[in-house]
Amino acid sequence: MTEIDFYILRPQSRSDRFGLACRLIEKAYGQGRRVLTYTASSEDSQRLDRLLWEFRDQSFIPHGLLRQTDARLNPVLIGHQDDPAGECDVLVNLTARQPPFYQGFQRLAELIDQDPRIISAGRQRYRQYQQSGHPVRHHDIN
Repeated sequence: MTEIDFYILRPQSRSDRFGLACRLIEKAYGQGRRVLTYTASSEDSQRLDRLLWEFRDQSFIPHGLLRQTDARLNPVLIGHQDDPAGECDVLVNLTARQPPFYQGFQRLAELIDQDPRIISAGRQRYRQYQQSGHPVRHHDIN
């Protein structure tokens, strides 16, 4: 069963959801995990792609856009498609909705900032996951 972690960015946080996604992706990659980050649009996918190149000077995370790269050669994939290809362990959700394919992953990271739309949708997903019997944890991020 998929383990679900909600990461809640507090108002005083010095990061945004995309910056937090980069940190979580880096950590998962460092643990030898394969990661898919689910975005809301092609533009969001490209934004995260750029950020992964820039967010740390001394860091390299091999990654690529879903369906534009060989998934076997890139342990980190970014996509907005509802039917992802490739076998990944961790799913990072940068959308305001429940990924329809989340149950195919060992772990799901839900990233919530202070945008009222994101908060409301996150609360709804939290309840849905709990009602489905998934182990759900939350982490406050400052």
